[in-house]
Amino acid sequence: MKKSLIALALVGAFAAPAFAEEPASPHTLSANVTLATDYVFRGISQTAHEPTIQGGFDYSHASGFYIGTWASNVNWVGTKENTSMEWDLYGGYRGSFAGDFTYDVGMLKYYYTGNNVAGPTPDTLEVYGAIGWKFLTLKYSHVVSEYIFAWGDQDGGNDNNRGSGYLDVTASVPLDGGWGIVAHVGRQRIKNFSDANYTDWKLGVTKDVGFGVVGLTYTDTNADGSCSKGEAYCFSGKDAGRATGVLSFSKSF
Repeated sequence: MKKSLIALALVGAFAAPAFAEEPASPHTLSANVTLATDYVFRGISQTAHEPTIQGGFDYSHASGFYIGTWASNVNWVGTKENTSMEWDLYGGYRGSFAGDFTYDVGMLKYYYTGNNVAGPTPDTLEVYGAIGWKFLTLKYSHVVSEYIFAWGDQDGGNDNNRGSGYLDVTASVPLDGGWGIVAHVGRQRIKNFSDANYTDWKLGVTKDVGFGVVGLTYTDTNADGSCSKGEAYCFSGKDAGRATGVLSFSKSF
């Protein structure tokens, strides 16, 4: 080994000057796909506790700017016909400061395919801001569209849901051997529809198996979805806010 290194050094000494390596590209493109036993968003099942396939594409720039798109099957939207997919579009800016702190600000559009047939639209536009410290992230999402997920006005008036918000804290702790722990608690507030307000929490574990990441999470909420009297979170005849375990496999490219 040492002789080989000396020989290479001598060859290099008499070789023509090499061109400098090109700098790394400031552009990054990536893709992701997930298979899971349930699509749980903010503690609420979006697929009536049935399996889901999800995927997306992301572009980011070294400056901190990013945009992306993501889609999943769903089974809860009653105000649109032929609706079976959620399609999200988002963009924002993120960076770091003061050593271990990070920030992220952006906008996210939730779009549900199909034609609106009755009531408020489920399509929703939110702006968000997050502050992170090491493995902790505090995030707030604020609704700027007229409605959030088709809730409308609980009293049957003409008021909308603009100004609703979701506040959450998430801890993602990496461990040795590709393991990780995730813990989360959040609070959803629906303006002018107080029966839809709730708190959710989650605890899970992940494992990087080399060709992807396997996850197992437990989620629960205090959302009212027992279906005995048509409660707020009774979706497709099932309690969408009940406690559930989710097994998932994710792959990034």
